[in-house]
Amino acid sequence: MTQLDRGIEGRVIAWAVTIIAIIMLTGALASARDFLMPVLAAILLALVFRPVRRGMNRIGLSDGIAALVITLTLVSGLAALVTALAQPASDWIDDAPNIAFRIERKLASLQGTVEAVNEAAQKIDELAETGGASASTEVASQDPDGMQSVQVEVSERDGNIAAQIAATAPLVLGQIVFTLVLLFFILASGDLFRKRVVEVIPKLRDKKRAMAIADDIERRLGRYLFTITVINAGLGVVVGLAMWALGMPDPLLFGVAAFILNYMPYVGAIIGTAGALIIGLIALPDIWMAALTAGVYFGCTSVEGQLVTPYFVGRSLKLNPVVVFLSVAFWAWLWSVVGMVVAVPMLVVIRVFSEHMPVLSKLGRFLASETDGAHADDGQDAPAADPPSPDTR
Repeated sequence: MTQLDRGIEGRVIAWAVTIIAIIMLTGALASARDFLMPVLAAILLALVFRPVRRGMNRIGLSDGIAALVITLTLVSGLAALVTALAQPASDWIDDAPNIAFRIERKLASLQGTVEAVNEAAQKIDELAETGGASASTEVASQDPDGMQSVQVEVSERDGNIAAQIAATAPLVLGQIVFTLVLLFFILASGDLFRKRVVEVIPKLRDKKRAMAIADDIERRLGRYLFTITVINAGLGVVVGLAMWALGMPDPLLFGVAAFILNYMPYVGAIIGTAGALIIGLIALPDIWMAALTAGVYFGCTSVEGQLVTPYFVGRSLKLNPVVVFLSVAFWAWLWSVVGMVVAVPMLVVIRVFSEHMPVLSKLGRFLASETDGAHADDGQDAPAADPPSPDTR
């Protein structure tokens, strides 16, 4: 075997080992999702509230007291939010069996054909029978104008949707409690964890690089998450007020949904717009009002995504939109909704590593947006080189 053949064989083996490692890592992330999701959520929340904790330190509060105040504030806010949204959410869940038919009837009224309503009623009857419906009743009535209207009432077994929520509630509640407890310990420990990681690194050059990476991740990711959280809160307020002005039911629910969904790039705006359209078809008297509601929601998210976020987040965190979309899709497949939320922060972390490690510089260029890459070519916004140290000479 020639040296060229051995070199090719070595590269093939290296690629095979890398692919196997990626597959095993993906499997491990999927298997440990119930543990890793709250851990990652606590770390991200700690980055968001680290500036708040340091502000409390400057006015004389210790790390432990500041962490306790932040955690209790989060618990109180979460409890108040759940209390405010419990009744509207319960009403929508109870009304879920009738929602599909009401949408069908609204669309059929646009066509002006009674046959379409009858067909929709048959579809609902079939869905009710296959889904465990206990009874379905059709009642025909005559309107004053002589037009025949069809009324379909579907009654499903109680507890079908509620049982699914009750089954997942303990797991979700446990993850929330675990996230808040871990958040308290991370904030209360201050910078202890980062100092211990740096202390175990043997070489001075590696210590400096680790400190630079840690500082850059904390600065950029913390600023990104804090800014996005403030922007999302503002978007939630705007959407809630807009839905209230348009006569939509439960505008607070819309505002909270917009706040949460906007953490999911691309997907969140689509889900929110579709939800506004569906609820508009159910609650509003005119189908065009429902379309206007969806358009207003989409317009608010578009202004936020195209103008507000780029202005406040800045050029240094611009990422390749194709990579962002693929990352959102991958993490959604892996961790569902939580995966879509953490997709962009994970890309930010990877990009910070690539800017400080020459071996990952090509990956960093691939993750950067087109304009950001052009600035890097011009020497602007390029990552600072590691300071020389005695070991590197």
